[in-house]
Amino acid sequence: MIELPAAVHAMADRGPRWQSWVDELPKLLTRQLGEWNLVADGAPMWGHASVVQPVRNADGASAVLKVGFPDEESQHEHLALRRWGGDGAVRLLTADPHRHALLLERLHTRDLGDLWDIEACEVVAGLYDHLHVPALPQVRRLTDVVARATAELETLPRAAPVPRRLVEQALTLGRDLMTDPGTTGTLIHTDLHYANVLAADREPWLVIDPKPLNGDPHYELAPLLWNRWDELAGDIRGGVRRRFYALIEAAGFDEHRARSWVVVRMVHNAMWALTGAAPVDHDWLTTCIAVAKAVQD
Repeated sequence: MIELPAAVHAMADRGPRWQSWVDELPKLLTRQLGEWNLVADGAPMWGHASVVQPVRNADGASAVLKVGFPDEESQHEHLALRRWGGDGAVRLLTADPHRHALLLERLHTRDLGDLWDIEACEVVAGLYDHLHVPALPQVRRLTDVVARATAELETLPRAAPVPRRLVEQALTLGRDLMTDPGTTGTLIHTDLHYANVLAADREPWLVIDPKPLNGDPHYELAPLLWNRWDELAGDIRGGVRRRFYALIEAAGFDEHRARSWVVVRMVHNAMWALTGAAPVDHDWLTTCIAVAKAVQD
């Protein structure tokens, strides 16, 4: 049996479904190793919602076995990785979608956190061209996600601790973007931040861990603005704006469209922080509002 790290056991505290998943993980990992003729090759690693076990196959080649929590966001990860075929992203070797199990090429553990944030943003912008390919029919649509979030946002109490002008702005922009043909035509990663780009041997940097949607490439920017937040202390507005303009310039994005998506996405995040089952994370709420303001003030 695989011995799970303490951080993975701690995921069980998130609720009954997580508890059940964590309880089954050792058996699931062991079964997958056997079926794919793999042997463990080091201690397990983990992300927010997955376990990654370094392995070797029968020929001695290195890889990693990733088993993820069965959520809606990651259910089509294997489809996106297969579509990219290793171009700009980690290479998918095989998959068992029903078990949320993926066998992936092994990359290094070094991520873009080692680079100056503006340099890291430019690296990510350079990967967009590889990842932003025509939409896949099986993948969820960004318009559906935005429609659901917009309906929830319409019910947010006026007394909620989010500036009302931002709420109204996100509602208007969200409705406009939902009807725009450019909102569903492209396969996008949606969770492309510094820790989801790893150093590799065959390329300097490769993307991991997509939460794919058929959407608009401009939707991708926001995670690079809110991550590595502590580094912006003392000049949050200036730091966010430097990242924003570095991204749109390097990627050749439309500034107005990129700004619109950042505002919509950050207000949606603020709303979910207030309406979710978990206690309100006031630091995260403040971050959401600060990013939405910074890109447009």
